[in-house]
Amino acid sequence: QVQLVESGGGLVQAGGSLRLSCAASGRDFSRYTMGWFRQAPGKEREFVAVISWSNGSTAYADSVKGRFTLSRDNYKNTVYLQMNTLKPEDTGVYYCAADYRRDTNWNYQSAYAYWGQGTQVTVAS
Repeated sequence: QVQLVESGGGLVQAGGSLRLSCAASGRDFSRYTMGWFRQAPGKEREFVAVISWSNGSTAYADSVKGRFTLSRDNYKNTVYLQMNTLKPEDTGVYYCAADYRRDTNWNYQSAYAYWGQGTQVTVAS
């Protein structure tokens, strides 16, 4: 089994920054594609960002591109989501997700086998 635990959420003012972490427990962390999704109040869960298992390449939703940065530290079994210039519309519960050697369809919830419990991000207007 792979267990994921998110942390780093909180309340910030618009324009501020937060750094979310996702700590993974399990073997072969470096072989897992790691994604971030978020769910705003009253809305469906949506794709935010993903980082490859193979070469560390990243992809982002248009809504966060240029403001958010994904990285991973395979020695610490941890991925980080640096969120800058936060907007009220970034508010929601942020979820970390993992799937073994996933190369396709990484922007869909159904592609991921493992999920964390989520961490709340609130951006005040």
